[in-house]
Amino acid sequence: MRIFSIISAILVVIALYLMVFERERVFAFAGRDAPSETETVESAAPVTAASRRNDKGETKVSVVAIKSIAQTIDSAVVLRGRTEAMRQVVVRSETSGLIISDPLRAGTQVNADDVLCQIDPGTRQTALAESKARLLEAQARLPEAESRLPSARAVVDEANARVIEAQARVAEAEINETAASRLSKDGFASETRVKSARAALESARAGVVAAKSNLAASSSGIASANSGIEAARAGILAAEARVASAEKAIEQLTITAPFAGLLETDTAEIGSLLQPGGECATVIQLNPIKLVGFVPETDVARVNPKANAGAELADGQRVIGQVGFLSRSADETTRTFRVEILADNIDLKIRDGQTATIIIESDGASAHLVPQSALTLNDNGELGVRIAKDDVARFVGVEIIRDTIKGVWVSGLPQEADIIVVGQEFVTEGVAVAVTFREDM
Repeated sequence: MRIFSIISAILVVIALYLMVFERERVFAFAGRDAPSETETVESAAPVTAASRRNDKGETKVSVVAIKSIAQTIDSAVVLRGRTEAMRQVVVRSETSGLIISDPLRAGTQVNADDVLCQIDPGTRQTALAESKARLLEAQARLPEAESRLPSARAVVDEANARVIEAQARVAEAEINETAASRLSKDGFASETRVKSARAALESARAGVVAAKSNLAASSSGIASANSGIEAARAGILAAEARVASAEKAIEQLTITAPFAGLLETDTAEIGSLLQPGGECATVIQLNPIKLVGFVPETDVARVNPKANAGAELADGQRVIGQVGFLSRSADETTRTFRVEILADNIDLKIRDGQTATIIIESDGASAHLVPQSALTLNDNGELGVRIAKDDVARFVGVEIIRDTIKGVWVSGLPQEADIIVVGQEFVTEGVAVAVTFREDM
């Protein structure tokens, strides 16, 4: 065995000697020209992509590209969301009492103002009758109070006349006193007459004071009559308030549905005691249904009010509606905007809280359809594609609009572009390329 190993080693050494030192003689013996050193180096160099030389001797990297023309596509906003009832309310009691009505079971269809719970009235009817009786009593007091006002005014008129009469007597007494005083100075009247005139004047003045005092007393009578009228009217208002309160208490005994919908829970059981705030039932309205999603900041400008929208639920149901509400303020945590879509749910097949994929119609966008494999990254980590322009590779950043089975729709490219789909990873910016086009992707 060692002999064969030694012979093999000798043969290898001879072969290496002939190929290295006697290469020209070997190729001459074989009838071929020996290759030059440059050709030997090039043939020994590793090749990562097919290359060609142009007329000037420049090396071009062979790539495959497609001619793409931008198309206008529907640019929809896609969200993950959920269904939500149009309205849902827990109907509660405003008063206390025992339930005297038979319960309605969950799932029952109810209309607006349908009776859900009936509470035992107790003594509330008696309280209402008593309040009405007091109202009649208060209303009867008003005519009596109003009848006192004319008599009080007549007394005031009489007292006012007496004041005028007393003032006239004062004027007459003043004239007599003045005349008696002048006659006494000339000796034509006695001192007794003068004193008598002065006494009559003082008496007249006292009569004026008494008449005015009587007038004041009469005026207070009018004020008292007016006060009695106002008290009677206040009594009527208080009685009316008590009647309204009693009627409201009786009205609160009947708890009705605030709107048409479905009972989400059983109504309160007969014989159960409800307190103020106690739950009678939960009513839910599912038609129309709301589709609720949250739009990120980057897409909120693309959502328009009244825009058409659709959704696919987790169970495969599909529904179409319109945008009914778009929040003006962002959620503080997620920085997203709430959007609500209203859709018909006549058959009530869509339930509250189902997961939905929501698609909202938006303005069309110009985009190119490219294979997903054509996407690449530049040195800065930006997503884009490489295009061939004037036989030179160029990088163009793109934004993905939509992903499909055939490829991805991207924006950011020129209206027409030669997009490299094979060999884009072997070229960099500014590298010369030899482009071969293909029709399909």
